[in-house]
Amino acid sequence: MNKYIALTVLSVVLVACGPTKPKVDDSALNNPIVTSLNLSEVKEDKVPVIINPGRFSTETVTYRLPRVVQGTYSVSDFGKYADDFKAIDYDGNALSVNKIDTNSWTISNATQLDRIEYYVNDTYDIETSGGIQGEQPFSPAGTNIEPENYVLNLHGFVGYFDSLKNNAYTLDVTAPSDFVRTSALESKGSRTSDDGTMMTSSYYAPRYFDITDNPMMYGKLDVEEFMVGDIKIVLSLYSPTGQHTASSLKETVYKMMEAQKAYLGDINSTPRYDIYVYLSKGDETSPKGFGALEHHTSTVVVFPEDSSLEGLKASMIDVVAHEFFHIVTPLSVHSEDVHYFDYNNPTFSKHLWMYEGVTEYFAQHFQIYEGLIDNNKFYNTVMEKINTSKNLDDAMSFTIMSENVLEDPYASNYYNVYMKGALIGMCIDILMRKESDGQRSMLSLMKELSNKYGKNKPFVDDDIIDEITAMTYPSIGEFFKTHVEGDVPINYNEFFEMVGLIKGEAEVPTNYIFAGGQNIIFDADPQKGEIFFSEMALKNSFWATQGVQAGDVIKKVNGQEMSLMKAQEIVTGMFSWQEGQDIDVELDRGGETISIKTKLTKATAVSESLVEDENASEAQVALRNAWLKG
Repeated sequence: MNKYIALTVLSVVLVACGPTKPKVDDSALNNPIVTSLNLSEVKEDKVPVIINPGRFSTETVTYRLPRVVQGTYSVSDFGKYADDFKAIDYDGNALSVNKIDTNSWTISNATQLDRIEYYVNDTYDIETSGGIQGEQPFSPAGTNIEPENYVLNLHGFVGYFDSLKNNAYTLDVTAPSDFVRTSALESKGSRTSDDGTMMTSSYYAPRYFDITDNPMMYGKLDVEEFMVGDIKIVLSLYSPTGQHTASSLKETVYKMMEAQKAYLGDINSTPRYDIYVYLSKGDETSPKGFGALEHHTSTVVVFPEDSSLEGLKASMIDVVAHEFFHIVTPLSVHSEDVHYFDYNNPTFSKHLWMYEGVTEYFAQHFQIYEGLIDNNKFYNTVMEKINTSKNLDDAMSFTIMSENVLEDPYASNYYNVYMKGALIGMCIDILMRKESDGQRSMLSLMKELSNKYGKNKPFVDDDIIDEITAMTYPSIGEFFKTHVEGDVPINYNEFFEMVGLIKGEAEVPTNYIFAGGQNIIFDADPQKGEIFFSEMALKNSFWATQGVQAGDVIKKVNGQEMSLMKAQEIVTGMFSWQEGQDIDVELDRGGETISIKTKLTKATAVSESLVEDENASEAQVALRNAWLKG
């Protein structure tokens, strides 16, 4: 699910479900819930929302905005962003409303309820201003309201009645007629105002899940539509300054998704896939949570606008590839916790190793399998994941962590689903290929599960590991028992030996804040409030060629004054630097000002990595080739 990447600095951590069927009463049961958003009547940066549920037969009903949304594994509390909540009867009078918690309103005399009205503030502004206390939505799960752009993650605007989550919804969105608008929700047509300035687009959602699962983007957008096989790809991009265009990313996305389609083969896919890209200006009013949130047939992406084109393309491959592979899991293979998701009080599946881990593994493995990268780059990625996972709790049961992911200490280890979770997928893949003489794999297993279940049939959470064991080999069951359900760290060397790999030193690509692995090149003096280059900087090829010395104090980076207070923001920006980008760094070396004005060149470092064993047997090499190339 959610590939959740938030960047924090000197530590540099990258940060972008209920088990039982809901009870239904006969209140307004067969009525579609009529909903409208009016983007042309925004007041104080808030969008008016109207909800008409039809006539209730019960005296009290509860309306909620989501506390948690699928794919985030964190509390969002979208009710915090709703203001001036009113329930109106058929005579136009206000009904009694009791706000029972952050996200829920109980309405009395509900048999007289005609409609609900409220205003919704966007999360992007509040995320940056700190205007609302507590947890805030990860940016790709959030909402944006500004004159030129609206990010409409509909779970932030439209809620549900407890008993009516399976009712159909109709949705009208009114906006200036010159707005570009994209949505994968089923269109029911549009109408233009008499003066031609406004257009109302109508949509249909079979149930509340489809409201939450189909984001929209409105405004001054750049849109490219193209076919990848039998899938229609709609790429919608908002670049505030026009620095980037959808057309400049089209070829990258096409090649990436063409390779993904080839990798997936005959697995069921989707006829349409939407990619919504919001580029953040990076100022104080812009969102900072870079990454993506997947939906079943779309993804919302937030990246920094000041990325170079090559950097943006690389980010698209890394992040969007992961999101697209979610069409395998959880779209086609998921548990009851996902299928009957409770947005207010969710329970979580034990199988984040599958939803996020296997998905992340596929996002990396397809690149070597389809010839987009070479072996060494793939080996380096594997080693980076191993090294990062060791900085988290490597002796934590993955199933227990998954089931309790909102609570500490499990919440603080969530990021490991993209590290150790992917490595779990790798180990199962190697084991499957070894046991089957290269004929079966992690991907073939997921295809079998997809055929057995599919998007409309959830599996029983407690049974799936036993089912997988029965479908595969005893060694797979033992691996799950020991390393996924159990808390024994994985000895990766055992798996590398199977495919003729050993650990050794190699020159590996790195970025501009590390010297390979997790060796950060900066240090700090809290008393002086200074950030300076450490000895590690000399092991980074780019900084070494610029002549930096250990102890050089960083005074400015691209015009920004460096300080302890600014370090997180500046180093986070450096994390997205890409080859070919112009930089301007000012240093203090013992009272002498040193200026570095140049274009970024490729950064490498000599670091521990995987290398191919020259003494590997024919069987090991054959298994390696089956693993990497099929």
